[in-house]
Amino acid sequence: MMAALRYRYGAPEVVELREVEVPAPSEGQVLVRVRAASVNRADLDGLKPRPGIVRPFMGLRAPRNPSIGTDAAGVVEEVGLGVTRLTPGDHVMGDMFIGGQGSFAEYVCAPERAFQPIPAGMSLEEASTLPHSAILAMQGLRRPGGRTIEAGDRVLVDGASGNVGPFAVQIAKAVGAEVTGVASTDKLDFVRSLGADHVIDYTKVDYTKAGERYDWILDTDTHHGIGSVRRALRPNGSYVTLGGETGDLFSGVVVGRLRSRFSDRWSGLCLWWKPMHPPDVERLKGLIAAGQVRPAIDRRYPLRQVVEALRHVEDGRARGKVVITMDGA
Repeated sequence: MMAALRYRYGAPEVVELREVEVPAPSEGQVLVRVRAASVNRADLDGLKPRPGIVRPFMGLRAPRNPSIGTDAAGVVEEVGLGVTRLTPGDHVMGDMFIGGQGSFAEYVCAPERAFQPIPAGMSLEEASTLPHSAILAMQGLRRPGGRTIEAGDRVLVDGASGNVGPFAVQIAKAVGAEVTGVASTDKLDFVRSLGADHVIDYTKVDYTKAGERYDWILDTDTHHGIGSVRRALRPNGSYVTLGGETGDLFSGVVVGRLRSRFSDRWSGLCLWWKPMHPPDVERLKGLIAAGQVRPAIDRRYPLRQVVEALRHVEDGRARGKVVITMDGA
Protein backbone atom coordinates (compact mmCIF):
# COMPACT_ATOMS: atom_id res chain seq x y z
CA MET A 1 0.00 0.00 0.00
CA MET A 2 1.03 3.64 -0.40
CA ALA A 3 1.52 5.71 2.74
CA ALA A 4 2.67 9.25 3.50
CA LEU A 5 5.69 9.24 5.82
CA ARG A 6 8.26 11.68 7.14
CA TYR A 7 11.64 10.79 8.57
CA ARG A 8 12.74 14.29 9.60
CA TYR A 9 11.17 17.45 10.95
CA GLY A 10 10.38 20.38 8.72
CA ALA A 11 7.92 21.88 6.26
CA PRO A 12 5.32 19.78 4.40
CA GLU A 13 7.95 18.98 1.78
CA VAL A 14 9.59 16.49 4.17
CA VAL A 15 6.57 14.20 3.63
CA GLU A 16 7.03 11.49 1.01
CA LEU A 17 5.02 8.59 -0.35
CA ARG A 18 6.39 5.10 0.08
CA GLU A 19 5.21 1.59 -0.59
CA VAL A 20 4.80 -0.31 2.67
CA GLU A 21 3.16 -3.54 3.75
CA VAL A 22 -0.51 -3.59 4.67
CA PRO A 23 -0.68 -3.98 8.47
CA ALA A 24 -2.42 -6.98 10.01
CA PRO A 25 -4.83 -6.38 12.90
CA SER A 26 -3.82 -7.90 16.21
CA GLU A 27 -6.20 -8.60 19.08
CA GLY A 28 -8.67 -5.77 19.56
CA GLN A 29 -7.62 -3.99 16.37
CA VAL A 30 -9.44 -3.13 13.15
CA LEU A 31 -7.96 -2.83 9.66
CA VAL A 32 -9.69 -0.15 7.56
CA ARG A 33 -9.26 0.55 3.89
CA VAL A 34 -9.11 4.35 3.86
CA ARG A 35 -11.22 6.17 1.30
CA ALA A 36 -10.67 9.69 2.60
CA ALA A 37 -8.64 11.51 5.24
CA SER A 38 -8.72 15.14 6.26
CA VAL A 39 -5.91 17.50 7.21
CA ASN A 40 -5.78 18.97 10.71
CA ARG A 41 -3.60 21.66 12.20
CA ALA A 42 -2.38 18.92 14.53
CA ASP A 43 -0.87 17.13 11.51
CA LEU A 44 1.14 20.23 10.64
CA ASP A 45 2.17 20.77 14.25
CA GLY A 46 3.56 17.23 14.23
CA LEU A 47 5.84 18.06 11.30
CA LYS A 48 7.76 20.81 13.13
CA PRO A 49 7.03 19.73 15.94
CA ARG A 50 4.92 22.41 17.63
CA PRO A 51 4.91 23.30 20.46
CA GLY A 52 8.59 22.62 20.99
CA ILE A 53 7.95 21.09 24.39
CA VAL A 54 6.64 17.90 22.72
CA ARG A 55 9.86 17.22 20.82
CA PRO A 56 11.48 15.00 23.51
CA PHE A 57 8.40 12.78 23.41
CA MET A 58 8.25 12.59 19.60
CA GLY A 59 12.01 12.21 19.07
CA LEU A 60 14.77 14.78 19.55
CA ARG A 61 16.57 14.48 16.21
CA ALA A 62 13.85 12.90 14.09
CA PRO A 63 10.33 11.57 14.63
CA ARG A 64 10.23 8.11 16.16
CA ASN A 65 6.97 7.44 14.34
CA PRO A 66 7.16 8.41 10.63
CA SER A 67 3.41 8.09 10.09
CA ILE A 68 1.25 11.17 9.56
CA GLY A 69 -2.46 11.86 9.48
CA THR A 70 -5.15 11.90 12.16
CA ASP A 71 -8.61 11.70 10.59
CA ALA A 72 -9.73 8.77 8.45
CA ALA A 73 -12.93 7.37 6.96
CA GLY A 74 -13.22 4.11 5.08
CA VAL A 75 -14.44 0.55 5.02
CA VAL A 76 -13.56 -2.16 7.57
CA GLU A 77 -11.41 -4.76 5.81
CA GLU A 78 -10.54 -7.12 8.66
CA VAL A 79 -10.93 -7.34 12.43
CA GLY A 80 -8.77 -8.95 15.08
CA LEU A 81 -9.79 -11.24 17.89
CA GLY A 82 -11.93 -9.60 20.52
CA VAL A 83 -13.47 -6.98 18.22
CA THR A 84 -17.21 -6.91 18.96
CA ARG A 85 -18.74 -3.73 17.50
CA LEU A 86 -17.43 -3.68 13.95
CA THR A 87 -17.44 -6.18 11.12
CA PRO A 88 -15.92 -6.23 7.60
CA GLY A 89 -17.84 -3.97 5.25
CA ASP A 90 -18.80 -1.39 7.89
CA HIS A 91 -18.30 2.25 6.89
CA VAL A 92 -16.42 3.93 9.70
CA MET A 93 -14.61 7.11 10.68
CA GLY A 94 -11.75 7.27 13.14
CA ASP A 95 -9.24 9.42 14.99
CA MET A 96 -5.79 7.88 14.54
CA PHE A 97 -4.44 9.77 17.51
CA ILE A 98 -5.61 6.63 19.30
CA GLY A 99 -3.75 4.38 16.88
CA GLY A 100 -0.46 6.25 16.48
CA GLN A 101 -1.31 8.43 13.45
CA GLY A 102 -1.09 7.20 9.86
CA SER A 103 -4.41 8.14 8.18
CA PHE A 104 -2.65 9.47 5.06
CA ALA A 105 -2.38 5.95 3.69
CA GLU A 106 -4.44 3.41 1.81
CA TYR A 107 -4.95 1.34 4.97
CA VAL A 108 -4.90 2.06 8.71
CA CYS A 109 -4.88 -0.33 11.63
CA ALA A 110 -5.93 0.84 15.09
CA PRO A 111 -7.79 -0.27 18.22
CA GLU A 112 -11.54 -0.69 17.75
CA ARG A 113 -12.24 2.26 20.05
CA ALA A 114 -10.63 4.58 17.48
CA PHE A 115 -13.55 4.00 15.09
CA GLN A 116 -17.27 4.71 15.02
CA PRO A 117 -19.83 4.16 12.24
CA ILE A 118 -20.21 7.22 10.02
CA PRO A 119 -23.38 9.34 10.30
CA ALA A 120 -26.33 8.07 8.27
CA GLY A 121 -26.50 9.47 4.75
CA MET A 122 -23.03 11.02 4.89
CA SER A 123 -20.30 10.34 2.36
CA LEU A 124 -16.94 8.99 3.45
CA GLU A 125 -15.28 12.23 2.34
CA GLU A 126 -17.58 14.27 4.58
CA ALA A 127 -17.18 11.82 7.45
CA SER A 128 -13.39 12.11 7.27
CA THR A 129 -13.64 15.74 8.42
CA LEU A 130 -15.35 14.89 11.72
CA PRO A 131 -13.31 12.68 14.08
CA HIS A 132 -10.67 15.12 15.31
CA SER A 133 -12.01 18.59 14.57
CA ALA A 134 -15.72 18.21 15.32
CA ILE A 135 -15.18 16.28 18.55
CA LEU A 136 -12.52 18.76 19.68
CA ALA A 137 -14.92 21.64 18.94
CA MET A 138 -17.63 19.99 21.00
CA GLN A 139 -15.35 19.35 23.96
CA GLY A 140 -13.76 22.80 23.71
CA LEU A 141 -17.20 24.28 24.37
CA ARG A 142 -17.27 22.47 27.70
CA ARG A 143 -15.39 22.97 30.95
CA PRO A 144 -14.08 20.32 33.36
CA GLY A 145 -17.02 19.17 35.38
CA GLY A 146 -19.41 19.36 32.46
CA ARG A 147 -20.41 23.04 32.35
CA THR A 148 -21.00 24.10 28.75
CA ILE A 149 -22.51 26.86 26.65
CA GLU A 150 -26.21 27.68 26.96
CA ALA A 151 -28.85 29.40 24.86
CA GLY A 152 -28.33 33.15 24.89
CA ASP A 153 -24.62 32.98 25.76
CA ARG A 154 -22.27 35.25 23.86
CA VAL A 155 -19.68 32.93 22.33
CA LEU A 156 -16.54 33.98 20.45
CA VAL A 157 -14.65 31.50 18.27
CA ASP A 158 -11.12 32.65 17.46
CA GLY A 159 -10.02 30.77 14.33
CA ALA A 160 -13.55 30.34 13.01
CA SER A 161 -12.53 29.53 9.44
CA GLY A 162 -10.05 26.69 10.02
CA ASN A 163 -10.39 23.04 11.01
CA VAL A 164 -12.10 23.19 14.40
CA GLY A 165 -13.65 26.66 14.20
CA PRO A 166 -16.39 25.99 11.63
CA PHE A 167 -17.71 23.11 13.72
CA ALA A 168 -17.57 25.22 16.89
CA VAL A 169 -19.56 28.02 15.26
CA GLN A 170 -22.28 25.60 14.16
CA ILE A 171 -22.43 23.71 17.46
CA ALA A 172 -22.75 26.98 19.39
CA LYS A 173 -25.51 28.19 17.08
CA ALA A 174 -27.34 24.87 17.48
CA VAL A 175 -27.44 25.48 21.24
CA GLY A 176 -28.89 28.95 20.70
CA ALA A 177 -25.82 31.05 21.44
CA GLU A 178 -24.99 34.42 19.90
CA VAL A 179 -21.78 33.65 18.01
CA THR A 180 -18.92 35.88 16.93
CA GLY A 181 -16.33 34.42 14.58
CA VAL A 182 -12.77 35.72 14.25
CA ALA A 183 -11.00 35.24 10.91
CA SER A 184 -8.99 37.04 8.24
CA THR A 185 -10.55 39.53 5.81
CA ASP A 186 -11.02 37.13 2.90
CA LYS A 187 -12.75 34.50 5.07
CA LEU A 188 -15.38 36.61 6.81
CA ASP A 189 -18.13 35.72 4.31
CA PHE A 190 -17.35 32.04 4.81
CA VAL A 191 -17.71 32.43 8.58
CA ARG A 192 -21.03 34.22 8.08
CA SER A 193 -22.20 31.32 5.90
CA LEU A 194 -21.66 28.99 8.87
CA GLY A 195 -24.24 30.95 10.83
CA ALA A 196 -22.07 33.38 12.82
CA ASP A 197 -24.06 36.39 14.01
CA HIS A 198 -21.00 38.65 14.01
CA VAL A 199 -17.52 38.52 12.52
CA ILE A 200 -14.24 40.17 13.47
CA ASP A 201 -11.35 40.70 11.07
CA TYR A 202 -8.30 39.95 13.20
CA THR A 203 -6.06 41.85 10.77
CA LYS A 204 -7.88 45.04 11.78
CA VAL A 205 -9.35 44.44 15.23
CA ASP A 206 -7.92 42.82 18.36
CA TYR A 207 -10.99 41.39 20.06
CA THR A 208 -9.30 41.51 23.46
CA LYS A 209 -9.11 45.32 23.17
CA ALA A 210 -12.43 46.01 21.44
CA GLY A 211 -14.41 46.40 24.66
CA GLU A 212 -16.85 43.53 24.01
CA ARG A 213 -17.30 40.82 26.63
CA TYR A 214 -18.20 37.17 26.11
CA ASP A 215 -19.54 34.30 28.15
CA TRP A 216 -17.32 31.84 26.30
CA ILE A 217 -14.19 32.20 24.20
CA LEU A 218 -12.88 29.20 22.29
CA ASP A 219 -9.40 29.86 20.92
CA THR A 220 -8.26 27.27 18.38
CA ASP A 221 -4.64 28.52 18.38
CA THR A 222 -3.93 31.22 20.91
CA HIS A 223 -1.95 34.34 20.04
CA HIS A 224 -3.01 36.44 23.01
CA GLY A 225 -1.77 36.66 26.58
CA ILE A 226 -3.94 35.04 29.24
CA GLY A 227 -4.51 38.39 30.92
CA SER A 228 -5.83 39.94 27.71
CA VAL A 229 -8.32 37.20 26.97
CA ARG A 230 -9.58 37.08 30.55
CA ARG A 231 -10.43 40.79 30.31
CA ALA A 232 -12.67 39.93 27.36
CA LEU A 233 -14.77 37.59 29.52
CA ARG A 234 -18.02 38.41 31.24
CA PRO A 235 -18.46 37.49 34.91
CA ASN A 236 -18.52 33.67 35.20
CA GLY A 237 -17.14 33.48 31.65
CA SER A 238 -14.87 30.77 30.26
CA TYR A 239 -11.81 30.86 28.01
CA VAL A 240 -10.62 27.57 26.51
CA THR A 241 -7.57 27.29 24.27
CA LEU A 242 -6.80 24.28 22.10
CA GLY A 243 -3.15 24.95 21.31
CA GLY A 244 -0.33 27.36 20.62
CA GLU A 245 3.37 27.83 21.23
CA THR A 246 5.08 26.56 24.37
CA GLY A 247 4.78 29.86 26.22
CA ASP A 248 1.08 30.20 25.44
CA LEU A 249 0.39 26.64 26.55
CA PHE A 250 2.29 27.15 29.80
CA SER A 251 0.26 30.30 30.37
CA GLY A 252 -2.97 28.42 29.72
CA VAL A 253 -2.13 25.38 31.81
CA VAL A 254 -0.48 27.06 34.77
CA VAL A 255 -1.28 30.79 34.90
CA GLY A 256 -4.79 30.51 33.54
CA ARG A 257 -5.82 27.73 35.90
CA LEU A 258 -4.17 29.44 38.88
CA ARG A 259 -5.96 32.73 38.22
CA SER A 260 -9.22 30.84 37.80
CA ARG A 261 -9.01 29.66 41.41
CA PHE A 262 -9.27 33.24 42.64
CA SER A 263 -11.83 34.56 40.15
CA ASP A 264 -15.30 33.87 38.79
CA ARG A 265 -13.76 33.68 35.31
CA TRP A 266 -12.31 30.35 34.17
CA SER A 267 -9.40 29.97 31.72
CA GLY A 268 -7.19 27.10 30.62
CA LEU A 269 -6.07 24.56 28.05
CA CYS A 270 -8.51 21.84 26.91
CA LEU A 271 -6.83 18.99 28.79
CA TRP A 272 -10.06 16.98 28.97
CA TRP A 273 -10.07 16.09 25.25
CA LYS A 274 -11.17 12.48 24.69
CA PRO A 275 -10.79 11.31 21.06
CA MET A 276 -13.91 9.62 19.65
CA HIS A 277 -15.68 9.81 23.02
CA PRO A 278 -18.87 7.81 22.29
CA PRO A 279 -21.38 10.21 23.94
CA ASP A 280 -19.93 13.13 21.98
CA VAL A 281 -19.94 11.14 18.75
CA GLU A 282 -23.63 10.35 19.27
CA ARG A 283 -24.46 13.97 20.03
CA LEU A 284 -22.58 15.06 16.93
CA LYS A 285 -24.52 12.57 14.82
CA GLY A 286 -27.74 13.99 16.24
CA LEU A 287 -26.77 17.53 15.26
CA ILE A 288 -25.86 16.35 11.76
CA ALA A 289 -29.15 14.46 11.40
CA ALA A 290 -31.02 17.62 12.46
CA GLY A 291 -29.18 19.65 9.81
CA GLN A 292 -27.54 21.86 12.43
CA VAL A 293 -23.94 20.82 11.68
CA ARG A 294 -22.45 20.14 8.27
CA PRO A 295 -18.84 19.65 7.17
CA ALA A 296 -17.33 22.48 5.17
CA ILE A 297 -14.87 21.06 2.63
CA ASP A 298 -12.57 23.56 0.97
CA ARG A 299 -10.61 21.30 -1.40
CA ARG A 300 -9.87 17.69 -2.22
CA TYR A 301 -6.45 16.30 -3.13
CA PRO A 302 -5.42 12.76 -4.15
CA LEU A 303 -2.91 11.05 -1.87
CA ARG A 304 -0.13 11.64 -4.40
CA GLN A 305 -0.59 15.39 -3.74
CA VAL A 306 -0.42 15.11 0.04
CA VAL A 307 2.35 17.75 0.23
CA GLU A 308 0.19 20.24 -1.68
CA ALA A 309 -2.73 19.50 0.65
CA LEU A 310 -0.60 20.15 3.74
CA ARG A 311 0.87 23.28 2.21
CA HIS A 312 -2.61 24.65 1.40
CA VAL A 313 -3.58 24.37 5.06
CA GLU A 314 -0.26 25.63 6.43
CA ASP A 315 -0.41 28.73 4.22
CA GLY A 316 -3.75 29.62 5.77
CA ARG A 317 -5.70 29.46 2.51
CA ALA A 318 -8.25 26.82 3.48
CA ARG A 319 -11.82 27.70 4.36
CA GLY A 320 -12.82 24.69 6.42
CA LYS A 321 -11.40 21.23 5.83
CA VAL A 322 -9.03 19.86 3.20
CA VAL A 323 -9.66 16.23 2.28
CA ILE A 324 -7.17 13.70 0.89
CA THR A 325 -8.72 10.93 -1.21
CA MET A 326 -7.16 7.52 -1.78
CA ASP A 327 -8.74 6.55 -5.10
CA GLY A 328 -6.05 6.56 -7.76
CA ALA A 329 -3.36 7.18 -5.14
